[in-house]
Parts: sequence; structure tokens; C-alpha cells
Amino acid sequence: MIAKVKSCGLLGIDGYIVEVETDIANGMPAFDVVGLPDAAVKESRERVRSAMKNSSLNFPQRRITVNLAPANIRKEGPCYDLPICIGLLRSSGQLPGDEPDDYLFLGELSLNGTLRPIAGALPMVLCAAQAGIKKVILPQENAAEAAVVKDITVFPAKTLSQIMAHFLGIEPISPVTVDIDEFFKHQAVACPDFADVRGQESVKRALEVAAAGGHNVLMIGSPGSGKTMLAQRLPGILPQPTIEEALEITKIHSIAGLLAADTPLMTTRPFRNPHHTISAVGLSGGGQVPRPGEVSLSHNGVLFLDELPEFNKNALEVLRQPLEDGTVTISRVNATLTYPCRTMLVAAMNPCKCGYHGDPIRPCTCSEAQIHQYVSKISGPLLDRIDLHVEVLAVPYQELKSKKHGESSAQIQARVNEARKRQIHRFKDYPSVFCNAQMTAPMTEQFCALGEEESNLMQSVFNTLGLSARAHNRILKVARTIADLADSETIQTAHLAEAIQYRSLDRKYW
Repeated sequence: MIAKVKSCGLLGIDGYIVEVETDIANGMPAFDVVGLPDAAVKESRERVRSAMKNSSLNFPQRRITVNLAPANIRKEGPCYDLPICIGLLRSSGQLPGDEPDDYLFLGELSLNGTLRPIAGALPMVLCAAQAGIKKVILPQENAAEAAVVKDITVFPAKTLSQIMAHFLGIEPISPVTVDIDEFFKHQAVACPDFADVRGQESVKRALEVAAAGGHNVLMIGSPGSGKTMLAQRLPGILPQPTIEEALEITKIHSIAGLLAADTPLMTTRPFRNPHHTISAVGLSGGGQVPRPGEVSLSHNGVLFLDELPEFNKNALEVLRQPLEDGTVTISRVNATLTYPCRTMLVAAMNPCKCGYHGDPIRPCTCSEAQIHQYVSKISGPLLDRIDLHVEVLAVPYQELKSKKHGESSAQIQARVNEARKRQIHRFKDYPSVFCNAQMTAPMTEQFCALGEEESNLMQSVFNTLGLSARAHNRILKVARTIADLADSETIQTAHLAEAIQYRSLDRKYW
């Protein structure tokens, strides 16, 4: 008898339906799995065999063939254990009826029949909903994550025996539900406050502009000037993600296996801070079994690279295409995967190896050749993709010991939220664009039009600084954000001048 059970696989951050066909025939006992299974899928034979026996179910001592369709896509991971087991139970007549046809099955089996959690449950359940499947059975640890998807009933299961009791009508499994709106209201992450930072008002302003428009930032300054301290407070002024952004963030972390059991939906923007010893693959993604890298894990959030010149140069150059396109493509023999990475890059660096080039107090011990060698680790094309270049000067003693507190993160965030609301309204006809930094060239031309005075200023600066076309467009985007913060419908000369100021620092050091 042939039985068909629905499951799901992953390609990048998207799922695809896998039909698990099980056939039990007369002949010498054998158990074959076909359909391009990887090692983890092939090993499911032993897990399924032991799980059935230890759950007091009869394992068929006949010739078993399992086909994972479509057969031209490689199947990876242990999530097919449960659907293969359900297919065997149906083929052998231990699970009567056609009710499992309405279900999607996901889950790894332990040898005693317990279900273990899997990675990527959310994108798989989203795929099931798009395919018209209304019911899903999966491990209890993944239930809250899957219940985020609307119009689908999620049944959490602990053991194989519990699933059998559910289908035999002995003890039905109660479905789980999640209130997304309540989750957005109550989930909050404690974040350091900008009020703790003494001085550095110009840098705070630059970070406010960056947060309002989703722009990339490079901070250059001597050691101890507060670069890392400022970057760590940036998440506190970022706007809360929309439901669409939250789902994208959650999908990527779910695939990477980084989603906590008590966090079915990530309603805060990610802040990733990899060490400078990270490899190019760790930063961009890849590996023998492709996984999203740090640039994708920070999608719709912040990727903070401290001590930027200390990173491997190959790793930094890998960032050029993802920062420009908002996606990273990983090509393998069997498939080409694309992960989203619309991230806000925040980088910090010293101006030289000793860190004190240009410092008014501490003398620099580096030669001109050493300074040039140090800063040249950051290539011109990468610098071109960073919208704001900010110098972070040492804080004077009087400001450091001052009792006066600066603006709090909540006050700055209120202005950032207002600016983002204007941008969301402006881009309402562009569903994949959420902030000014994501504007395409035609959108920049449409929404960043300049008056005659502003055009003359832009032309003068373009010729004087020798800007590239990319730098020109990024200045316009930053100016648009500054105008949004000032509640201005058009870009004024003052807005453009401030945006230009953030592009001139690289001429000092490079």
C-alpha cells in the first residue's frame, strides 16, 4: 500500500512542499530513502525504526521504499523523521483513515519516540499556509513560533504516541494560539540609554539621522572616545519593526536555529556584533550546509563591526554586494540560495595603528607609511557604501564630570519614529521599501528632487570632492532623511549641507 504525507523543506528563507511517498511491498526486509536525501535524512531510517518499536508500534519487516518528492531538490536535516514515520504507519494500516491528508508534518524523532525541535519551523509553516494546508503537527517547542502564522491550526506534540492517540480519537491534541498584538506590546529588551553618554552631541546627531533613515555609519576616533558605547545604545533609538519586518527577522533566526523557545516572534531589531576574527563565510553566509551569515542575521537591524581594519580584508570585501543589493547569494552545486540582508552597517575604527593620529593631546607614534597602510585596509568601494563618516573626538574632562544628562534614548526615538512614519507613508506604493536608505535610483530621483540653489551646491561639492555617482545618491538619501527629521516636504540647503558634511571625513584620512 502506498501512502502520501505532506512535509516541507527549505530553500534559502522560503519553504517548499515535500510529498513523502511510502510504499511497503513483499520481499526481503529493506528500508530505502530516495529523492536526493542528505546524510541526516538517510539516518532517519534508524531513528524511525527505534521510535516505532519504543512507542509500542509495529515496524514492518518488509521491503520499504520512501520517496521525497520533488526528487530533483536535495533534502537536508532531520525534519522528515515524523512524516516518514506517519507514512509507514499509514502504509502498514496502523493509522487508518484519510485525515492525515489535511496535515503537514514536521519533526525530528528521538529513539524513544519523543519529538525534538527543528530549525526553520516558521518559514515552513508559512509555506504550508500559502499552499492551502490548514493543519500542522510539529514538536511542542516549535508550536508558538508556528502559531504566529494566521489561518492555520497548529497542534503541538511531545511524543509519537500522543500523535497516534490524536488520530485514533483517544485523546485529541489541543491547538496552540499566539496573540501577535499582545506580543508586540509586552516584549521589550533593556537597552543602554543615550542619557548616559557625556558630550558627543555631533555623533549623537549623526546616529539619529542614521537610525531615522536606515543609513550606514562609520565612526573614526581615538581609543576611549566612546565609539563602542555609542553604537551599543543605537538599538534604543531604532523604531519598532513592522509585522512584515518582524516576520522576516524571525524567519532568518529560525532557519539558523537561534530562535529562543520563549520568543516565537522577534519584535525587536537585531544587533549583531561579530568579533574581528570572523571569516568571510561567517560574515556573508555559506558553508557545506548553507547557513545565513552575520549580515543576514542582522537583516532589518544593525551589524556593528568594531575595530573595522582588524577584520580580514576578504571578509570586508564580501560585504560590498550585500550592502548595495540588500541580498546575499550563495551558489552551490545543488542549488543557489538567496538570503535577505537589508542591514544598517555601523562600523568603528581608530585613525591609525596606535590610535592617536590627529589627537590633540596624545602624540601619534606611527609613521606616515604605517598610517596609510592601516587605513588602506578599508577600500574605497566599501567606504563609498557607507553613508555617514563621523569623527569621534575625545571628551573633555569638564563634560565628562558634568552632572548634566543629555537627551534620553526615548526622546531621540520619538523623533526617529516620526521620521519613519513619513517614510512609510511616502513609500506606501513600494511594499519592499521601509526607509530612505532602501530607495532605488528612480525613487531617489523622484523623492529627492533639489531646487536650483541646492543643485548648484551639489554640483560644486561633486566637482570639488570628486564624488562618485554612488556617493552622490547616498548624499541625497541622507539629505532626505534630515529633511524628514525637520518635518520638511522638500530638501533645503541646510539639510543638504549637513548631509555633505558627513561625506567629507574620508578625504582627511584616505
